Amino acid sequence: MRQDCKHFQSRTYPSGDTMRKCSLDLAPEAPWRCPDECPGYERRLADVNWRHGTLVTPPTPDAPDSVGEDGSIASLLDEAEEIINAAGPEIKAEVEVEADRRSQRRFSLRRANKPRWWPFSR
Repeated sequence: MRQDCKHFQSRTYPSGDTMRKCSLDLAPEAPWRCPDECPGYERRLADVNWRHGTLVTPPTPDAPDSVGEDGSIASLLDEAEEIINAAGPEIKAEVEVEADRRSQRRFSLRRANKPRWWPFSR
């Protein structure tokens, strides 16, 4: 991938695994390569307010032989993305329900802890 592109993102995890992606989702064969004539390519001029651990991104693993020859990699990644996107709303709803429960519990605990002489306890 073009590491000098403004939309290239890379993150290395404590396990040593490195994630490389296009923030515009225009690289169907990420992390191995970007399209030759990418419409979203913009040269990175400067990074502002970013923390950099090292100046060198770990080397990209060797690309499978089928990269660029068939659409199987892009279709596999699209299927995986669809699965994650389908699960997103359900997970978000579960998190919101749990947050509502916590806020209701806090509110009821506050009411229960007020002294009887509290002027606003009606």
